[in-house]
Amino acid sequence: MAEFDVVVLGTGAAGMTAALSAADAGASVGLFEKSSLIGGTTCLSSGVAWLPDNRYAREAGVEDSRAEGVRYLESLSRGMIRPGMAEAFVGGTSEVTDWLETRTPLHLSLVPGYPDYHPEHPGGKPQGGRSVEPELFAFDELGAWADRIEGRTRRMMVRETPVGGGTGVVGPDEANRRERQHLEGLGRAMIGALLKGCLDHGVEPVTGAAAVELIQDGNVVRGVRFADGSTATARHGVVIATGGFEWDSDLVRDFLRGPMSYPATVPTNTGDGLRMAMKAGARLGNMREAWWVPVCVLPGQRNHGEQAVHLVLRERTLPRSIMVNRAGERFTNEAANYNALGGAFHRLDPSDFDYLNDPCWLIFDARHVEEYGGFTLPPGQAPDWALRAGTLGELAREIDVEPATLERTVERFNGMAADGVDADFARGASAYDGFVGDKRYYPGAGSTLGPLDEGPYYAVQLHISTLGTKGGPQTDVDGSVFTVDGEPIPGLFAAGNAMAGPTGMVYGGAGGTLGPALVFGYRAGRAAASGGRR
Repeated sequence: MAEFDVVVLGTGAAGMTAALSAADAGASVGLFEKSSLIGGTTCLSSGVAWLPDNRYAREAGVEDSRAEGVRYLESLSRGMIRPGMAEAFVGGTSEVTDWLETRTPLHLSLVPGYPDYHPEHPGGKPQGGRSVEPELFAFDELGAWADRIEGRTRRMMVRETPVGGGTGVVGPDEANRRERQHLEGLGRAMIGALLKGCLDHGVEPVTGAAAVELIQDGNVVRGVRFADGSTATARHGVVIATGGFEWDSDLVRDFLRGPMSYPATVPTNTGDGLRMAMKAGARLGNMREAWWVPVCVLPGQRNHGEQAVHLVLRERTLPRSIMVNRAGERFTNEAANYNALGGAFHRLDPSDFDYLNDPCWLIFDARHVEEYGGFTLPPGQAPDWALRAGTLGELAREIDVEPATLERTVERFNGMAADGVDADFARGASAYDGFVGDKRYYPGAGSTLGPLDEGPYYAVQLHISTLGTKGGPQTDVDGSVFTVDGEPIPGLFAAGNAMAGPTGMVYGGAGGTLGPALVFGYRAGRAAASGGRR
């Protein structure tokens, strides 16, 4: 039996930040990970964190404030953000970024110009300023741990990629430098830096440790029992940061608001923390919500033994592409942010009681392929698994859609593209819509609007997936978990996707998952280190 002041479960951004925060506050910390690799879904991500009113924006001359950040979140919340959580999140960004810069190896910088996902809402930022990313991190600093981190090597920063406003090309000299120095960016850079901070504080993760039960003395949480029968006691508190439940089909069926398939996360996210919290009497919140994203499957490719998927972000935003449902009709603004598209995929037809828009089809033409490529391929190449036909009518038959309907849909879209105004779904009206589109025409609707008029034509099936669920035990602003009666469970804390999402259904902007994970992971670690007193 191991004894610590604080036990943290999970090594994604929330768990690592909680462990480092608690250790920096003077606590002895036990950090445990279910997988044989650390970092979880954070390592698969861009590593961008959405942090309103951050120091990097101020240094760049971007005007922002706590009031604007809170107003923006509340304008989108539909009443689902619990009292005080938005204020704690936005009000905590300065403290967290200052702490990261001065007390940890994780250094962040602005992704210039990245708009909020709903920038025209009150308090939104059409010119960006709230999305930040980790600087390149040298994995040589991790010693033997460098080979024990989830994901694949990516020596880029988001600002250099098309998704972040760049070209996707790094000069050969710089590319060689990064190779020689083992520099990485994106999500693995964030986890690598946080891990280095933990190791510097004497916190070494224990992998292959699947937590199955909280140890309680009355209602007080005293530790954790693992699948192998071992235990870890916590004098001050346990922080659950085990991620979501998207890989557990029963939990998905029971809680999520609509269909979800092919989750784009690590398959260890099976709701372990949720079950432990429920057994301890936790009150749940935000259970129907997830960080929605459309994906396509990559035939013949596997990831962690599961079907590999591709996040369909840029392909549907670029000109000369549309999405159509099983009736062959457009049903949404294709260039909208990926999380908001979940609502369009989840539209239930009251007559036939079916989700007509899930799955759907991305339709694009030969010119789209020639100029943009896509699905990880360069311009001029289309995946060999995409359906292809010489005419729209032939393509319609390939995807089991009425040819006349698809032809009418494309004809109408082409007319609106020529006018530069999408009268049906306002594609291109928001400053966000074209940011990851054709930068030659941004800002402006031309960055995302363009006709489909050059055969051959292509179709790829899309499904609504998730970057993680966002429901779990309800907490206060410092991560202390509530009982069903609204009282704190002494010694139990939660952070990240294992807690009831502090921003409700809102995905504020790029990094809307990791921003709250950093802030509330930090707060939960501090609170746990002090025994719940901050």
